[in-house]
Amino acid sequence: MAGFTASAASTASLKDVNIVISTTKGDIELALYPSKAPVTVANFLNLINRGYYKGISFHRVIPDFMIQGGDPTGTGMGGPGYSFEDEFSPDLKHDGPGVLSMANAGPGTNGSQFFITHVATPHLDGRHTVFGKVLKGQAIVNSIVRGDKIKDIRILDKNAAAAVLKAEAARVAQWNKALDAAK
Repeated sequence: MAGFTASAASTASLKDVNIVISTTKGDIELALYPSKAPVTVANFLNLINRGYYKGISFHRVIPDFMIQGGDPTGTGMGGPGYSFEDEFSPDLKHDGPGVLSMANAGPGTNGSQFFITHVATPHLDGRHTVFGKVLKGQAIVNSIVRGDKIKDIRILDKNAAAAVLKAEAARVAQWNKALDAAK
């Protein structure tokens, strides 16, 4: 996918973007890391802006491992109608509770599904893109059961989010075309 990714120099200066996932159990505040995973964060922010995650359930919950959401079908097989590459950063690891990472079906199959860890899961390093971390609300993450829903996701840092989306504008346009075609 050469030509679609913003230059490393332009994405390295991107600021973290804080968001709040409001669930039926309470709120989870997270920081997203666009300087380390710009494509992944741009995708997530774009889906948030489009209201994609509103009302979607956590379809997979494994106690003492993770919660997974982002599939509008609730089956674990759904997604936005496109996929994108992995972004692995040597300093972003599944090294504890509260790691936000992309769920996928293998290399280059990221879409809309994500998970948040309950514990360290180092066996996932190099297999799933880490793109954020829980700042507040890990107890909420730990209390979520299968079927609990995402009520909404709010972006707290609008200017930082706009900079990420601008840096990945070509990709965002491509994704929106696919999302609009799927309606």
